[in-house]
Amino acid sequence: MQQCLCLSHVFITSTSGEKFGTSWTNNIRRNISLNMEPSSSAATSNRQKRKNIAPTAHEKAKRLKTEQEGEGAVECAHPTRSPRISVLPGRLQQPITLNELTELLHYAALGKAGGIRQPSWCRLRHQRKVKGVNVVVVEGLTQSHFYKHYLTLPHLRTKYNSRLTFTASSDNVVSGIFSSEVPTSDAPSLSQIHTENSELHKALTHHPVITKFGTRRRGLTAYVLTQEEMIKRHYPVKGMPGFEEFVCTDCVDCVTDSSPLYGLDCEMCLTEKGNELARVSLVDSDGNCVLDELVKPQNRILNYLTKFSGITAAMLRPITTTLRDVQAKLRALLPRDAVLVGHSLNNDLVALKLIHQHVIDTSLLYRREFGQRFKLKVLAETVLKRQIQTEEKKGHNPIEDAVAALGLAQYFIKTGPRKVVEHHLEELWGYTIEEESTDRASAPTPSHRFADMLQRVGRSVAYLGKRSDDVALDLSNQQWHNSDKEVLASFRRQNKCPFLSVLQFSSFSDHPKGCVVHQQQQYQRVCVNLRDMCVVFAGPLPAGFSEREVKRLFCCCGPVRRIKMLNTTARVHAEVEFELLEGAKLALKTLNGLNLQGQSIEVKRPVHESILDLDLTLDALMGDALNASHLYAVKLKPSMAERINISARVNGHTLDAECPGVTSVKTANGLPPPKVNGKRLRLTTAKPELSEETVRETFGRFGTVERIVLPAKPGKRARHAHIKFESPEGTRAALSAADDLWKEDYIICPSLTPPHLRSWVAMTTAGAEGEAEERTHRHTGSRDQEMQLMMGKLDRRLGKLFRSLPDGTLSVVMLLGHTSAHGHLPGLCFMEVK
Repeated sequence: MQQCLCLSHVFITSTSGEKFGTSWTNNIRRNISLNMEPSSSAATSNRQKRKNIAPTAHEKAKRLKTEQEGEGAVECAHPTRSPRISVLPGRLQQPITLNELTELLHYAALGKAGGIRQPSWCRLRHQRKVKGVNVVVVEGLTQSHFYKHYLTLPHLRTKYNSRLTFTASSDNVVSGIFSSEVPTSDAPSLSQIHTENSELHKALTHHPVITKFGTRRRGLTAYVLTQEEMIKRHYPVKGMPGFEEFVCTDCVDCVTDSSPLYGLDCEMCLTEKGNELARVSLVDSDGNCVLDELVKPQNRILNYLTKFSGITAAMLRPITTTLRDVQAKLRALLPRDAVLVGHSLNNDLVALKLIHQHVIDTSLLYRREFGQRFKLKVLAETVLKRQIQTEEKKGHNPIEDAVAALGLAQYFIKTGPRKVVEHHLEELWGYTIEEESTDRASAPTPSHRFADMLQRVGRSVAYLGKRSDDVALDLSNQQWHNSDKEVLASFRRQNKCPFLSVLQFSSFSDHPKGCVVHQQQQYQRVCVNLRDMCVVFAGPLPAGFSEREVKRLFCCCGPVRRIKMLNTTARVHAEVEFELLEGAKLALKTLNGLNLQGQSIEVKRPVHESILDLDLTLDALMGDALNASHLYAVKLKPSMAERINISARVNGHTLDAECPGVTSVKTANGLPPPKVNGKRLRLTTAKPELSEETVRETFGRFGTVERIVLPAKPGKRARHAHIKFESPEGTRAALSAADDLWKEDYIICPSLTPPHLRSWVAMTTAGAEGEAEERTHRHTGSRDQEMQLMMGKLDRRLGKLFRSLPDGTLSVVMLLGHTSAHGHLPGLCFMEVK
């Protein structure tokens, strides 16, 4: 009995007794390339001429590889460049909002071909090669928590090369992602998608051909198998196990829509070693046979398989051509940019023991619902109206089969997937479409919500997390779980990763449950611990040293946030808090052991529990991918450097130089100034000259300087510089030349503060109130230890999730931050393309 499925205003009738559309998978990815031109198969009658111009075609392909996404760019069938993301330099130290994040997600999913512009704050290169988007929303954690537990999070700090402060602009970030409006005012391509898909029947959007290739007619490069598909379909691929002895053709790295098509078919005989090549046929794009050779199998033949191969013992008896001879002929005949076409071509290439990089498999063009393949004979008869492999013929004719496969590929490329499906829906797939008379003008306006848009163009979406009525997504696309562990396990169990997947980890927001006071205390303790990393103690200082004079002395190492004088019974010390980790590091190197008034001062770290792992943390920060190419430099005024002789380790080297910060005077503030080596001295207020030109001139000799940042308050001169080289080699070269730079009055150290932070302590927004109390209760209780364990579990789960994503997936992890009595505490956003 026929079954009818009524959807909207169209009836679909199955003539094979199966329901159409409902069982076909929704988890299909397709490349939206609306600006690609139709293919024009280049014909040739002179193979030698084609071989002579091959280097020019190769050069053209190389140029195409280097082009960034442009409106008219031709996409390579085998891209050698992966998608990558980077943040614009001007936005590094500005937090991003949810709206700006959705800008990126829209572009990653739809791209320029869908009418979406590059985000205003970052650049996603090679967007067309993005295979999916995965977003993990972690509730209850802030930017400060990440840096407090920095050593506990090896995956997050090493796998993501883009990291930015995040400020949530919505209470429900998950819903904000799915319900965000895709801009269409200046996106004609999206309008075309709307129109085209509104005219396409809803069930046809789930047809296996449509979900794979879309509806628009595109060039041949859209149908060339990627390397991942070739590996999955058991094609010979260079470097893969089992194909070490296979011969490679001389291919260009990248073909174009004008590259020539060649049809190939082989026949095999059964030998003692399995199926071996007995005949090979090759036809050019006009269907002319350019090679038809019988081949003598290397091993003893057990069965000629004459019924299928047409090969007989008499045919092979006089043959002396070997597999090696045929391989050499094919290599000589095929142009470097040739695309081989065949039906289940992997079997032919295995028989030939040949690796060819660019192939179109017609058995995968005309796809069936559950992966079954049509026979070449059926496709040729139905599509080309051509009879092949007829019963009266003795076995298959490989020339005939190669011409049929070539014709099927050319027809598919010329006609386009939508027309192929509509023209042959009943004949090949067993379904008919009957239009129902309805008023098309009354159809509802299509939604521009992100989730709806993706599903309209055939891309699957999914949400996994705790139940929420605010998630703007159909219930069929949601999975609710009670724990982060269940969320991860459920996602990894899926047979096919949805194109857009959003996972919500909520363990931190639920723990400790209802204990808002504890959460605030915990966060305050995190802030205090982070600020301790920028603190040094100095002393004993000469009598009469004021807070202002201490600040002037220590400013030579970097900006000072706060000075606290510590007056004991006998001596004066100071607690100096720098804005940057680099300032504290340089103070320990340059000022420790400074001789003031006949006695040396000691500069050292405070001794707190939070500082016990500081050396490990600093080493990890120096190895952070965000800091690898960065250098921190301070310029000393020559007159300062000439006043004080010191012997200290600067930048890891022992140097005899003169310390900045003092010069001789008579008195200071009515008190005798401190003595250095028997001389009366005062702190100078002169500032060193530091400009982008001088920094670039000085450090450019170590490598190409990509960017220089000179932080300075309004109306003030910059005292220090952040230098970014194009590669880490520039940083290493500068550090190895620290002695020479010291002679030029520069002191340097590797960058420690991540580029997205203006200063290390800026992330600790809580006030100084209660710091003393926090330090007196510094011992971590059971809750704090549990927090440490939970952070480790989070990182391991994120690592497992990242490894399970397909290559080419844009991965985004968001620590949402949270609101407290001090206002909203910023979160953190990690981004990377796997």
